[in-house]
Amino acid sequence: MTIDENFQEKAINTIRFLAVDGVQNANSGHPGLPMGTAAIAFTIWMKHLRHNPANPGWFNRDRFVLSGGHGSMLLYSLLHLTGYEVTLDDLKKFRQVGSITPGHPEYFLTPGVEVTTGPLGQGFANGVGMAIAEAHLAAVFNQPDFELVDHYVYAIVTDGDLMEGVTAEAASLAGHLRLGKLIYCYDDNGISIDGETKLTFTEDVAKRFESYKWQVLRVPDGNDVDLIDQAIAEAKEDKRPTLIICKTTIGYGLPTVQDTAEAHGKPPGVEELNAAKELKNWPLTPYFYIPDDVLSFFRQSLIIGEKFDTNWAKLLQEYAVKYPLKATDFIRRIEGKLPEGWQMDLPYFAADAKGMGSRVASGRVLNALSRKLPELMGGSADLTPSNNTWIEGGTSFQADNRLGSYIHFGVREHAMGSILNGLSVHKGVIPYGASFLVFTDYARPAIRLSALSGYPVKWIFTHDSIGVGEDGPTHQPVEHMASLRAIPGLIDLRPADANEVREAWKVAIESKDRPIIMALSRQNLPTIDRTLFSAADGLKRGAYILRDYGEKTPEIILMGSGSEVAILIEAADKLAKEGFSIRVVSFPSFYLFKKQDKSYQEEVLLPEVKTRISLEAGVTLGWHQWVGDSGTMIGIDRFGESGKYLDVYENLGITSSHVIECALSLLSKE
Repeated sequence: MTIDENFQEKAINTIRFLAVDGVQNANSGHPGLPMGTAAIAFTIWMKHLRHNPANPGWFNRDRFVLSGGHGSMLLYSLLHLTGYEVTLDDLKKFRQVGSITPGHPEYFLTPGVEVTTGPLGQGFANGVGMAIAEAHLAAVFNQPDFELVDHYVYAIVTDGDLMEGVTAEAASLAGHLRLGKLIYCYDDNGISIDGETKLTFTEDVAKRFESYKWQVLRVPDGNDVDLIDQAIAEAKEDKRPTLIICKTTIGYGLPTVQDTAEAHGKPPGVEELNAAKELKNWPLTPYFYIPDDVLSFFRQSLIIGEKFDTNWAKLLQEYAVKYPLKATDFIRRIEGKLPEGWQMDLPYFAADAKGMGSRVASGRVLNALSRKLPELMGGSADLTPSNNTWIEGGTSFQADNRLGSYIHFGVREHAMGSILNGLSVHKGVIPYGASFLVFTDYARPAIRLSALSGYPVKWIFTHDSIGVGEDGPTHQPVEHMASLRAIPGLIDLRPADANEVREAWKVAIESKDRPIIMALSRQNLPTIDRTLFSAADGLKRGAYILRDYGEKTPEIILMGSGSEVAILIEAADKLAKEGFSIRVVSFPSFYLFKKQDKSYQEEVLLPEVKTRISLEAGVTLGWHQWVGDSGTMIGIDRFGESGKYLDVYENLGITSSHVIECALSLLSKE
């Protein structure tokens, strides 16, 4: 598209001033990034980005990620100008309660926002996930003359993004995998909040990314559209991911604060803003001024986008004629639909006193699922044999094997989480990732964003308690379940035996708008005899009556999750022999139980039975809401210790004898 140079500058200034007007109008926000990168964004969006503003979910669109999400008014301005359902009124409500233009971009809230960004580095790593999904789906479905899946992932990334550790992890993996559809423009303005980046950031970024096996290109003037355009065109010709280092000026055009830290994160003020507009011969009023010819130019994106979309739909129709089975599967996958009978062949585990680690059961269920759900795509952070996440007969996704669906993430928990989020928003795959529960500390920012944004990622965390044993307190998670349960919208699942694991996976696969975490044991757990105890499908309700002992109303309720349920059963057996009436409740999920209606909750936790005990090999925080003031919480409000796991359990009081002791003490007070 050939554009007159003066008109092009006018269009870029429209982006700049829409963005800064939004910040000034809200009296809050970040003008520096939008002012400094407007020409970069213009070049990507108007010369390269294939998208359809009338259909933001068109599958084969190019993805654009604003990794520096604090510059969100840049993105909102582009969305409005090109014709997405983001109105001028929405821009005027920037950062206001109830608006679709929040302080940082949020997935599912604003049409055209591909992924939630703001915490720096997350968007960078999300894009890597999108590029992995694109490469894999292209390998699975594309045929000669049918490039069904063929799109790029563009991003604007910042100094702050590149300082974050998650970016180093993600960039390293992206280079190893040769993800050539990644094209990132680096807003190299030399300024951070504290001042010039030379205070902390003096490395040679180009050499670092070259060592990651990226192509690195330089644009000496981030306002030069032709140079940016040429660099992007060159990036498309290389099979490596590309970082285009664009030398920019933060707050470009703000006469007294540009190129200073002051331009980063506060409104410029009316005087400074007016001075900037005068320098560019821009009307001082009204705010949010858009020249008619500029709007018409940007709105051509609707016409061009419709053609992209229509041509692709036609290609898909022709593909369906020639490859009907593949087409059916492709459409099902990108629509997120599950095939008929996907859960029919999941294993049932017979009663077994010895049992198996719930991580082992998970591996068996995962493999059964993979035979019905080829869209399962994920892996482990270098703990595949420990997490039991390998798919038998499968292959690893690599630079020379895009058909592989197993991702070896390496020891990169932080990036793994963010990449999984990117896989999730891309569509066409069901992402899962695994590590030890204690290392959720490394993945937590991504887990939090998956909960905030509604990405249905499946998280598998093994070695879930002091049952880790000899590895000691550094590897024994005690506070982690409580910490994860504190994240709104995260489905917590800590299954008690192999059959609860099967049910946990069913909940996970059926979850379309919530992430789930499964906390799984290293040590063997007895497989509960379901002829004597309730069926494991009670897990889907968060907590359920496992068994009532005795004919009378229970005198005491024993509740717990995961590996400790077997201990409760042992204690209940002994108490029942002494003539006590006992209820044992398996409590795998706080989240799911809270979602049940009050009548079900009271059916399980009888309000009249105040004598209650909770048991979990972790901190007791959170259990009080179920135990109440008259009960006892047995847990580990300290760090663990190294030793054989049964000895550690004994030493820390996670035993049936301790449960019985506490129960008798409570019952004696009645």
